[in-house]
Amino acid sequence: MTTVRENLLKIKENLPESVTLVAVSKTKPNSLILEAYEAGQRIFGENKVQELTQKAQELPKDIEWHMIGHLQRNKVKQLLPHVALIHGVDSLRLYLEIEKETSKLGREIAILLQVYIAGEETKFGLDEAELEEILNLPKSNFVRIRGLMGMASFTENREIISAEFNRLNQLYQKYALVHNFDVLSMGMSGDYPIAIENDSTMIRVGSAIFGTR
Repeated sequence: MTTVRENLLKIKENLPESVTLVAVSKTKPNSLILEAYEAGQRIFGENKVQELTQKAQELPKDIEWHMIGHLQRNKVKQLLPHVALIHGVDSLRLYLEIEKETSKLGREIAILLQVYIAGEETKFGLDEAELEEILNLPKSNFVRIRGLMGMASFTENREIISAEFNRLNQLYQKYALVHNFDVLSMGMSGDYPIAIENDSTMIRVGSAIFGTR
């Protein structure tokens, strides 16, 4: 069986320099996270606020924590002191809650707007009209929108996945210049090579690093 270190280095070996790797450490013990940390990984993604805040307090302080799961508005305040990037801002109400809480803290937070691209009802995300509604708000002093995030359908069909990633890439290109975007977050363990073919700049990889749960 390969180690976390071996898995991580193998993935990094083949990653273009323009792509940032988020190691998805949700449900993983601190010992495995430290193994990845010792192999040079500094960006980790969690999908539950309580787990992220606990790990942030227990693990090295130079780790950059990303919130990659669906975020409930009532958990925003608890999350903000510990997180560097929130991937899944999927509604105007959530955006406004983040802005309200960051303005109280007086610090900037970076976010990605999650766009619905999959053919599955189970995924969260904004449609283009909702995306524009947020992008047309007055510029915030506290919330920096760094780009877009999306999840493709859970399917073996490469063409479907590629088409969905391509659609998100087109949207990204449409808004990137005007809004100074620098992150297009798409691609997970099973489909990140297809995401990179479609210009992803950030991938979220869990099981390919830490093994399946």
